[in-house]
Amino acid sequence: MSIKIRVISQQPPGGRCNLYAGYADALAHHFRIGAEIEYSATRGAHGDGFPSLWLNGIAVQPEDGAIVMPSDILATLQAQGIPPDAMSGLDKTLEAQVERMLGNAG
Repeated sequence: MSIKIRVISQQPPGGRCNLYAGYADALAHHFRIGAEIEYSATRGAHGDGFPSLWLNGIAVQPEDGAIVMPSDILATLQAQGIPPDAMSGLDKTLEAQVERMLGNAG
């Protein structure tokens, strides 16, 4: 099982960029791999600019069209053939990143 994680972020990172970097850290820790953060001045959410989260060369697309949520990440991994047992507990780890972002916003 090979997973490549990349985040495209603005510098300095803002809300979604920080969230996606948190997702990347959580994914890297869960799968015991590295993650890459690329800084860009180009806006292009969920594509070639910031903010975007890429898994195995594919930009994760948010179901709501605005913010990538844990369910979007899990669906992308599943579509890429990652077995469910390899993702056990990942949902809670990713949700913790959302909670952290919401806690920092208040």
